[in-house]
Amino acid sequence: MSLIESNEPINIIYPEGSKAMIAEWGYLNKYIITGHEDGSVVQYDWKTGDQIKSVHPHTAEITDLQMAEDRTYFITSSKDKSAQIFESSTLNHLKKYMTDAPLNSASITPIQDFVILGGGQDAMQVTTTTMRQGKFECRFYHKILEEEVGRVKGHFGPINTIAVHSDGKSFSSGGEDGYVRVHHFDEDYFKFKYPELH
Repeated sequence: MSLIESNEPINIIYPEGSKAMIAEWGYLNKYIITGHEDGSVVQYDWKTGDQIKSVHPHTAEITDLQMAEDRTYFITSSKDKSAQIFESSTLNHLKKYMTDAPLNSASITPIQDFVILGGGQDAMQVTTTTMRQGKFECRFYHKILEEEVGRVKGHFGPINTIAVHSDGKSFSSGGEDGYVRVHHFDEDYFKFKYPELH
């Protein structure tokens, strides 16, 4: 017996206004959440294609949208140099992380209370800047306190994507430089306690 997949989609969602740049399934796969070119975040009923809720948290294009492990909240990154966390079901704003460079990706770590952000100066301007000025590091922020706690260097071009392994023990980053870097956390990472919380 062979399974033949249909080329016809179950449904098509037609966003009104600004172009959708990225999409993710929401909590319990009840809806689809999209990030848009104008900086808006929209929640859609995937069965009907109807818009349920919409917020406009960013002032520039949303470049990434990644769910937390349980999909009850998610993080966005934007060219406006910020990343933000929202509740999936209500789109209520929870946290905001400000940087000094446009962001292309943001990811939530499952073990420690961190988010990892990546981006950097636009690729067209990379040839006229140094690696340090380009801001091509993976930046770690405390998820609750919204403070930067560290950086991981290595790329010599803008970081385009960040993915944390589901076991929380490693992450990878892909950059405009053509490299994918895989980083394994050392033992100190798992023992880290933020001073203000203990």
